[in-house]
Amino acid sequence: MLKVEHLTKVYEGGVLALEDVSFEVPEGQFLAVIGLSGSGKSTLLRCINRLIEPTEGRITWNGEDITAAGQEDLRRIRRRIGMVFQHFNLVNRSKVVTNVLAGRLGYTNPALSLVNRFSKDDLERARAQLERVGLVEKANSRADELSGGQQQRVGIARAMIQSPDLILADEPVASLDPVLAHSIMQYLQAINREDDAMVLCSLHFLDLVHAYADKAIALNEGRLVFEGTPAEIDDEKFKEIYGKDAERVG
Repeated sequence: MLKVEHLTKVYEGGVLALEDVSFEVPEGQFLAVIGLSGSGKSTLLRCINRLIEPTEGRITWNGEDITAAGQEDLRRIRRRIGMVFQHFNLVNRSKVVTNVLAGRLGYTNPALSLVNRFSKDDLERARAQLERVGLVEKANSRADELSGGQQQRVGIARAMIQSPDLILADEPVASLDPVLAHSIMQYLQAINREDDAMVLCSLHFLDLVHAYADKAIALNEGRLVFEGTPAEIDDEKFKEIYGKDAERVG
């Protein structure tokens, strides 16, 4: 169980990104986080693994307080939290397999990781995850030789090699066309269903929310304005989430 309690984030200059956000996510759930750009979706996801430090509030995962964790405990917690980014966050000049192996850094001797020295077992894990996303033949290609959809699949393989219990996907399909978007969402759905990993995925489009999410929460100007199933997002709630002039698609 993931519990977010009264989470608030204020950036320098007094910019309020999240205000008193609370919700719970049971194990194995696929949760969509929706809202307009600037509503606080990315801040929320990054607070959960403390890539961004919350200003106030508490985040607990299976009874462990992430917000109170020291550096050593946080390193251990992050081993089991995979992150998938909108802009892939790959090292373009490095091989695809090296980018995937970056997901094992939390398990590797830091001195060896600096010179890209990984165990035979980790190399086999990397190839297995590339096989799973259909890219094993690209293992020795440079990351920047791949298409956008392929790069995001590398990003998913990098998250999967951690054997995560939780995936945080920060607008993973925002830069992809609709066909590629569905293919990426299907990989995330497979991780959720086959690996029993909880998935929190920020999304813009309701058709994807309806197709893949068990539940959704919505943010508007940093406040939680909806929590429920995708089917419960009626026209009135849609206007509250996206604004009275928004047009519903999907």
